[in-house]
Amino acid sequence: MTLRGFIEELQKSGELTKITKPVSTEYEIAGIIAALSEKPVYFENVKESSIPVVAGLVSSKELICRSMGITKEQLLPKLLSAIEQPIAPRMVEKAACQEVVESDVDLTKLPIMHYTDKDGGKYIASAVSIIKDPQTGARNMCFHRLMLKDKNHFVARIVEHRGTDTALTKAGGELEIAICLGNSTAVLLAAATTLPMGADELSMANALEKTDLMKCKTVNLEVPADTEFVFEGKITNEKVAEGPFLDLTGIVDRTRQQPIIEVKCVTHRKNPIYQTILAGRNEHKFLMGMPKEPTIYKEVSKVCQCKDVYITPGGCSWLHAVVQIKKQTPEDGKNAIAAAFKGHGSLKHCVVVDEDINIYDPHDVEWAIATRFQADKNSIILSNQPGSSLDPSGDLSEGKKATTAKAGLDATAPLVTTGKGFSKVDYIKVDLNKYL
Repeated sequence: MTLRGFIEELQKSGELTKITKPVSTEYEIAGIIAALSEKPVYFENVKESSIPVVAGLVSSKELICRSMGITKEQLLPKLLSAIEQPIAPRMVEKAACQEVVESDVDLTKLPIMHYTDKDGGKYIASAVSIIKDPQTGARNMCFHRLMLKDKNHFVARIVEHRGTDTALTKAGGELEIAICLGNSTAVLLAAATTLPMGADELSMANALEKTDLMKCKTVNLEVPADTEFVFEGKITNEKVAEGPFLDLTGIVDRTRQQPIIEVKCVTHRKNPIYQTILAGRNEHKFLMGMPKEPTIYKEVSKVCQCKDVYITPGGCSWLHAVVQIKKQTPEDGKNAIAAAFKGHGSLKHCVVVDEDINIYDPHDVEWAIATRFQADKNSIILSNQPGSSLDPSGDLSEGKKATTAKAGLDATAPLVTTGKGFSKVDYIKVDLNKYL
């Protein structure tokens, strides 16, 4: 459902906290969101802007699933199906995202936030960017954090050698871009998913949930018809300092020279709503990590019977995974580890467990490691592997790709137990209402 539709549903169920007192974009809104543990919250009265702010809508798997009308058990297969079987979106001639068109751009009117006192400026952390490859015409949608420069310019963090950077190089340094803010969960998940070069993330979004598209007013790009804001413009060949800003790991990322985006036109819905997320917290983590679960599941399923995958928040929702399998041969655990590293190249540590372990309960996973794992027999250690630039303990030498050491733990029980017990014993279930 749309951003607005989900807000209305949460309001009806009493799950949306409304803040009516005046609040500031200068650290205060971020502090309140954090204090609420990122539960859904709506700020009606923002001191620096007439536009309300919403947050916390994708802060748990349960919320993510509800926003798309599915159960938690349906999420992983739904994501995998959308990745493998995208559906081209329908184009429409009229859309809510263009109810208001502003050619006199003033980005300072938006409730763009300072999140922490370490920020290099005011940032948008929740918008998705859409570009086209100038040679193939293929669309690409992804996240770029945006630092406000002035009334009509952002500075964008564009990761080297990824889709936008590759297209920008092909275009000779300048490229049309549309930035969408206030999107459905399906659009956010698709934008966060790394698809093969040339694949269309908007088609993935449409496979997750019906996502019609609208042609932009001033650039040759298409955007989700129900998004709250669209910023149309171009990535320029001018670069300035961007950063520092909080990253996925909860650590401040460094300052770099990054491209300036010139915004020429802003379109938006009537009475638009500004969606924000907290960098390095749950919403950021779920959006980043969850789309890697189906890619790991797919690779592990090639070598054994995979039951479930969880990219853990404690591992920054990027560096750690727990893989649940139905063990059928002695080598299934180690084969699953190798496949998991193939399914997510930035994965640093992987734990493989049996069906009886709740992979969403860190205590249960730790119990499996404590009772079913022997370091000299059941571990895989890999040195000097391609790693993630988000891992501060890896080798992040300037001018070369990040490298790290990786470890896999096979915490599955032996198939032949030779008299040893590896299963938990539980007590009978009772109805306490009969006794209290």
